Amino acid sequence: MSVALAVLTSDPNSMRCELHRLEGQVALQGEEGRSNAVGIGAYAQDDVLLRRFPRDADLTLESLAPPHETEALLFHGRRLPVGLSLEENTQPFRSRRWLFAHQGGLEDFTSLRGRLLDEVPDFLKRQIRGETDSEVAFALFLKRLWETGHADDPRLPAEVAGRLLADTARALSKASAEAGAVRTSTVNLLATNGYILVATRLGGQSLYYTRLEGTDRCEVCGLTPDMPDTQPGVVAHRRRRSVVVATHLKRPAGWVELAEGTTLTVEADLQVRHLGP
Repeated sequence: MSVALAVLTSDPNSMRCELHRLEGQVALQGEEGRSNAVGIGAYAQDDVLLRRFPRDADLTLESLAPPHETEALLFHGRRLPVGLSLEENTQPFRSRRWLFAHQGGLEDFTSLRGRLLDEVPDFLKRQIRGETDSEVAFALFLKRLWETGHADDPRLPAEVAGRLLADTARALSKASAEAGAVRTSTVNLLATNGYILVATRLGGQSLYYTRLEGTDRCEVCGLTPDMPDTQPGVVAHRRRRSVVVATHLKRPAGWVELAEGTTLTVEADLQVRHLGP
């Protein structure tokens, strides 16, 4: 099963610091072992940047931080089957400001692919370069955003995006079941446009989140509790806040498991809500 991690923070300068705080809590490898398709998306003002890591990379959480400021980050790692292009099938996927990741699998996708693509407008269909169910899921989410006029809306409420993401997950799971799939599809979806973060859990595989509050200690920056507020970075570290979503944990203390069928929405001000089925 693939691994995903998302972070939305109040301080774009603190992403490396926040990732360092997660060491020992979050796992970057799942049940399959080391991933061969590892990617990360982040934001640099108006630009959305994607990085892909070598298949033999020995990753740490801190190493995921980009060299620039960013308010949001989305990581995904999985082991792709032999024959699938790493270049075209590595998540997260990107469209304009949107980053998207899917953990899990859509049962009987091979027989469903054509039917699902028939629902995708041509201008979105042309963006699909790979062969995975995850990229089709992204196209269906984007379709819902465009239909509601919110695809490029920087003021889009997280609740609206969350409901569209949950609707996408349910539609995919329903299509698989109606096609006669014996097993339940796992459709854990995560998406961000750099301002908000949404994640939905469907299909049984766990999904967790936590809040990181301000701190007076930072090993990355060399800050200790006895430093005065006049020291550079001290006040910023105490004021920063972040919300983190993860699929695999080493230590669950302090984390909340999202209930099956529930969607997590994180607004730009980091207010968190749970949306039911």
